[in-house]
Amino acid sequence: MQFDLEQVAASVTYKLLIGLVAPRPIALVTSMNEDGSLNAAPFSSYNYLCTDPPIIGMGVTNRPQEHFVPKDTARNIRRTGEFVVNVVTEDLAQQMNICATDFPAEINELEMAGLTTAPSQSVKVPRIAQAHAALECREFTTMEIGRSRIILGRVVAIYIEDQYVDPAGPYVKAEELHAIGRMNGLGAYVKTRDAFMTIPRISYAEWKDGKR
Repeated sequence: MQFDLEQVAASVTYKLLIGLVAPRPIALVTSMNEDGSLNAAPFSSYNYLCTDPPIIGMGVTNRPQEHFVPKDTARNIRRTGEFVVNVVTEDLAQQMNICATDFPAEINELEMAGLTTAPSQSVKVPRIAQAHAALECREFTTMEIGRSRIILGRVVAIYIEDQYVDPAGPYVKAEELHAIGRMNGLGAYVKTRDAFMTIPRISYAEWKDGKR
């Protein structure tokens, strides 16, 4: 089948894209409003975009209302300029799912999920203490596109538990971290446990020698 995305409804475009752009990493974002109240919410329209400078990108749609009303995460980042991306691993999957609940603004998602926080190194927004890794970010820019916001964050510090770092690189021991990814469909996720395969890169010389 072929789809002309200029002719179909936005909901159709959404269903197709999330089915093809998968699996997607999940950003469990902690943010803070002006009075210090915390918010935690997961986003799977997320990835790193460049490393020099280190920039991550995150798509945040507006609330499903008639008017353009930003979600708490987008509003907090615009007002304070800081946020933390907490890496979602298998052991945090259920808590992450609770944080996705559309709680009223006065409800603290972290408390509902039984999560606690720990101070960040470089930003005021704390990281989730139970997360094995976290990226501390400052807002680089926010672009409003249609009913969405694309937030670019500059990563200013990274926290990783020692057991998941190979100091020789340093490398992240991704095969031991057991991060999860988002698939299409409500509640559909993928594990990385036992899912790694190695495909060695080949040099041009090897290619010429027939090692394809």
